[in-house]
Amino acid sequence: MFESVLVANRGEIALRVFRTLRRLGIRSVAVHTDADTASPHVRAADEAVRVPSYLDIDAVVGAARGTGAEAVHPGYGFLAENAAFARACAAAGIAFVGPPAEAIEAMGDKIRAKRAVASAGVPVVPGRDEPGLSDDELARAALEIGLPVLLKPSAGGGGKGMRLVRDAADLPDAIAAARREAIAAFGDGTLLAERFVENPRHIEIQVFADSRGGTVHLGERECSLQRRHQKIVEEAPSPLLDAATRDRMGADAVAAARAVGYVGAGTVEYIVSADRPGEYFFMEMNTRLQVEHPVTEEVTGLDLVELQLRAAAGEPLPFTQDEVRLNGHAIEARVYAEDPSRGFLPTGGRVLLLDEPSTGGSVRVDSGLAEGTEVGGSYDPMLAKVIAWGSDRAEALRRLDRALASYTLLGVPTNVAFLRELLRHPEVVAGRLDTGLVERSLDEPAPASAVPPEAFVAAALERMLALETGDPDPWAVPDGWRPGAPAWTSWIITPAGGDPVEVRVQGRAHDALVTVGGEAPVRVSLRKGGPASLVLTYGGRTVTFAAAREDRTLWLGRDGNAWALAEHVRADDPAAAVVAGDGVLRSPMPGTVLAVKAAEGDRVTAGRPLVVVEAMKMEHTVTAPIAGVVTRLPARAGAQVALDAVLAVIEGEA
Repeated sequence: MFESVLVANRGEIALRVFRTLRRLGIRSVAVHTDADTASPHVRAADEAVRVPSYLDIDAVVGAARGTGAEAVHPGYGFLAENAAFARACAAAGIAFVGPPAEAIEAMGDKIRAKRAVASAGVPVVPGRDEPGLSDDELARAALEIGLPVLLKPSAGGGGKGMRLVRDAADLPDAIAAARREAIAAFGDGTLLAERFVENPRHIEIQVFADSRGGTVHLGERECSLQRRHQKIVEEAPSPLLDAATRDRMGADAVAAARAVGYVGAGTVEYIVSADRPGEYFFMEMNTRLQVEHPVTEEVTGLDLVELQLRAAAGEPLPFTQDEVRLNGHAIEARVYAEDPSRGFLPTGGRVLLLDEPSTGGSVRVDSGLAEGTEVGGSYDPMLAKVIAWGSDRAEALRRLDRALASYTLLGVPTNVAFLRELLRHPEVVAGRLDTGLVERSLDEPAPASAVPPEAFVAAALERMLALETGDPDPWAVPDGWRPGAPAWTSWIITPAGGDPVEVRVQGRAHDALVTVGGEAPVRVSLRKGGPASLVLTYGGRTVTFAAAREDRTLWLGRDGNAWALAEHVRADDPAAAVVAGDGVLRSPMPGTVLAVKAAEGDRVTAGRPLVVVEAMKMEHTVTAPIAGVVTRLPARAGAQVALDAVLAVIEGEA
């Protein structure tokens, strides 16, 4: 076994690998960019080396050689599926904790991969995969296959660059956008077209191979709960498969791995029709550890990172296929830096307060966060994973829901509240999944994450509590005191992305009457529960909020929800006036302007695409909110923009 291993990654996967290295007594080395100097993975390593970029092969290999690392673990993303990196490690005499470069090349190119596994007898999705198809040829191929079709980059996965096309008129724009995203994400704009399987389920098989010819599978994971082709929730085993289908899919996955001389951890991904569970097609093989590997670890009792290290060290697999056992059920939920209330656009910010679920025998958290961490738009928006195990699926779902309810992250909007809603969806509870379920559910009634009245009350009273000085002089306290009857004090509170709400208060924070938005008065009281919590009694019910303040914003958290509430302004203050800018086009996320599709003086129609903004490898087209003339256009291609930055101003038509 190795004595020292460099992890060529960051965030939660770097910390995950370090855990196994510590348990095995192996020295750990981290790499980091300037932006990540203070990141948790840097502090967790035995030694850390600065590199210009996580994609800089020469710098990463140089760091390994300079620190005496005998092996490099690539994690996932960045250089994990880069054959040139695997070869560079080998040339430097450093073990690459992954498959041979030839296997990475064979499976990293989707066109070659489909042909390789088809020759091994593995069923593949009907489609056209000739390399070098022009836009026109690809459009004709899509029509020959028959709509709907799925356009996919040949050079990479993760949902980036994929486009589902149902209408022939949409093909030109879809092909152009898919190529653009593929080039940005993978440096290769080659596309292929596949028949789209209706009501599809995404099921993958974990395979492992050693360098001595031993190859096994460790059962399946269901990854059908996705949005924009990005996985959100994964589980093992799948509620769809029976034992016979599992065995057939596993045997085909092993055959696919053997067809390319595979070594180490790999995942063979299939698409399965929810209507015909016995019919499945090969999609791709990921030649690395998967984000969702913890659910396999929880049901098999195996440490997949340890198995990777042992395979890279030339050791044989310590078990045979007949010795693999699946125990219970495990479900993983991914915590993303995104805002469900704004169409799941990427977010950012500084982690002001972090309280992750307690871990134990049934709950696990893989996280790359710490209080003070700056979350930006340069990397993937996934922040952490919460995993729960149960003796059966229902128990695992309950435990995961309770774990997410105790997850508090203030300062960066996340999808935690949405995850809880999703896990309680009737179709999810019943196991009736498909890859379109999440997006269909977005049209359903708003979830419970909408700001409740008690949060507005807590925000108003928090400001009053902060201003109370203990001075017995009644004129020094903002409680509306006057000789005779006490008056009402009004506060304006604006939630992020929402409309201002008036909260009227009569009394002091510890004992007051309040009205929210003109509703009937309610007796309330507020006190500090600690340095980062507020305890509110509201109409006889007592609730506790996690709380953190950043400049003009108060963050409150409870039950997996997090609400950002703007600084309170007196209702009679001119600053409380709300100015409507119907013709102002604002950036929906922090990111980079990719394209500007108008000029000052242009007459535009409502809904016309004007600016394309990219963040975290995702494009978002911002359209004209009204018809009129573009009078200002500060957006410039290549420029960095903040959330809500003005991109354009349109003067409406009379």
